[in-house]
Amino acid sequence: MKLLTIFRIVAFLEGLSYILLLFVGVPLKYLGNDVTLVKLLGMPHGFLFMAYIAFIIVLRFDTPWFKKHFILIALASVIPFGTFVVEHKLRKTIK
Repeated sequence: MKLLTIFRIVAFLEGLSYILLLFVGVPLKYLGNDVTLVKLLGMPHGFLFMAYIAFIIVLRFDTPWFKKHFILIALASVIPFGTFVVEHKLRKTIK
């Protein structure tokens, strides 16, 4: 698999885990006093977040699009739905 394809998969999964954690896990934790989902999603989300950041650092040196938009791509990882936007724009740019 190409590095960009792997990055797109990681970006999608990172965004999905963040959305589930933020909009399902956290409300269940504070409104339902149930920390199960936060514990279940926390570690995979953390791993995917670190992988996302590592990929953008590596791809910054190899891909002009990443070099040009590096800060915005990095900020997208902390904004809900941000990684989905990055993945979509990257898909349009590559084709």
